[in-house]
Order: sequence, then structure tokens, then C-alpha cells
Amino acid sequence: MRKMTEKSLQDSFAGESMAHMKYLIFAEQAEKEGMPGMARLFRAIAYAEYVHAKNHARNLGYIGRTVDNIQAGIDGETFEIEEMYPAYMAIAELQDEKGAQQSIRYAEEAEKIHADMYSQAKEKAEKESDFDADEIYVCPVCGYTHIGKPPEKCPVCGVPSDKFERF
Repeated sequence: MRKMTEKSLQDSFAGESMAHMKYLIFAEQAEKEGMPGMARLFRAIAYAEYVHAKNHARNLGYIGRTVDNIQAGIDGETFEIEEMYPAYMAIAELQDEKGAQQSIRYAEEAEKIHADMYSQAKEKAEKESDFDADEIYVCPVCGYTHIGKPPEKCPVCGVPSDKFERF
């Protein structure tokens, strides 16, 4: 693929991915405000943006076999832990942005868990075996992720486990 086309698709992938997430967040807000039709509209268009992003990802060669995708997950989480979030935290601290600091800390702590989970999953995938996880729980405040019954309170932000999302 030529460089200009590749850059255009990368930028399009990023834009469609961001739109997908924003619209899902907007749908949650519409639900909270008692507007299920608006929430449905946001979710439908979010799905369309997902389709666009998936098409771009396919053309960019981002989608591989599961073992390769897990490695991409490990690489992404490791970059966030070792480089991205430490740099972003330094900026947030320099500018005394308390909300940003909390958001970054929550994300960084969750990314450490995600990297570990992906590492465990990679061992299974290399043996062409599935990941053993009947239940995975995620804290809706900080993103802390736990396999099996979660602790009574989130160890990162203190949210009660009955608020966790089950997957």
C-alpha cells in the first residue's frame, strides 16, 4: 500500500474508532436522561462507525490470527504502561490537572492487568487452546478487570463489586 493511502486509512481508522466510542458514551447519557430513542440512534450509528473502522483495519492488515492479535494487545498495553501514560501523567502533574491525573492513573492500573491477562492468553493461544474465563468483571469507574468473582470493592477505585460489568 502506498504511504499516503496508508496514512489516510490510519487516520480514518482512528477517527471512526473515536466516533464509535463517543457515540456509545453518548447513548449511555441519553439512557440516563430517559431518552431511549436517542440512545438507540447513537448505538446504531456507533455500530456503523465500528463497521467502517473494521474495514479500515482489515485493509491496513491489523487483523491477524488470534495469537498475533494477542501479541498486538500485549504490545499496545505495554506501550501504554511504559511510555504513553507516564508521559501523559507528567504533563497532567505539571499542569496540576487533578481529574486528568485520576483518569490516567485508573487507566494505567487497568492496563497493567490487561497486559498480564493477554500474556496468560498468549500461552493458551500458542497451544491452540482457548482462554479459561467463564466470567470476567470490569469496574465501570476505573476499568479494573478481574477473572472470576471480583473482590468486594475495586482495589483501584473502591467501587463496590455489585456495580461491576460482567462479561
